[in-house]
Amino acid sequence: MDNSSLPDDPERQALGAGIADPFFAEALFDALPDVVFFVKDVQGRYVVVNQTLVQRCGRRHKSALIGRTPAEVFAHPFGQSYVAQDMAVLAGGNDIEDQLELHLYPSRDPGWCLTRKTALRDGEGRIVGLTGVSRDLAMADKKNPAYRKVAAAVNLIQEQYGQPLHLAELARTANMSVAQIERYFLRIFHLTPRQMIIQTRVEAASRMLGGGASVAEIAQACGYGDHSAFTRQFKATTGVTPSQYRQLAGKAPSQPAGQSAGRSATAAVALR
Repeated sequence: MDNSSLPDDPERQALGAGIADPFFAEALFDALPDVVFFVKDVQGRYVVVNQTLVQRCGRRHKSALIGRTPAEVFAHPFGQSYVAQDMAVLAGGNDIEDQLELHLYPSRDPGWCLTRKTALRDGEGRIVGLTGVSRDLAMADKKNPAYRKVAAAVNLIQEQYGQPLHLAELARTANMSVAQIERYFLRIFHLTPRQMIIQTRVEAASRMLGGGASVAEIAQACGYGDHSAFTRQFKATTGVTPSQYRQLAGKAPSQPAGQSAGRSATAAVALR
């Protein structure tokens, strides 16, 4: 969504100037148990967090996070990975929009989330911080009339994730146009087809990393012809490289098998 023209709206500016607490939304996000919310300063330190993030970090009070960076909150190497992501946004890089990530908190089972981060700017356009949300991926809408058709494409992904998968092929499987399958994937599974492919491949790779196959072999088995591309995608999704994940896998809590699409069947790590 392009909000570039909104700051010039006089009514918007007047209302903003009249609000005593710029962080009024904190209380609203405290009431959302499936959404993590945070604001960080230009050094990447937490300034505002909601209660969901506090609880998922295994803490009792917000004061345990305020003033600290993710590197001070989360274990190595996850904290460092989140800091690097924050610094890229704070340096003026692109905002993060609906990035699919696999999170594991100390106090709950691992699960898939969609994360957004955006830079905060002052009146002169200078970046002064960032804000972000990470919302739990919802369960599939099985009541949608198109569910059975789209589920056929999901089954293809789950069976053929080790092979090249193209949107046109998924559309043919569902007997839909490309535009239709993209639209119904979002409505039913809350993911794009590409995100579903990434989710399936990362889950498969996470399971394989518990065995004896090499990272290169796992990359090939999960549909990545390029070992470095697999490593980049895995780290972007979990916060760690495949090798780091393998080392930590024994420490992560397990999750019951047989989860439906949209839920993790493997373990991963904390958030933000």
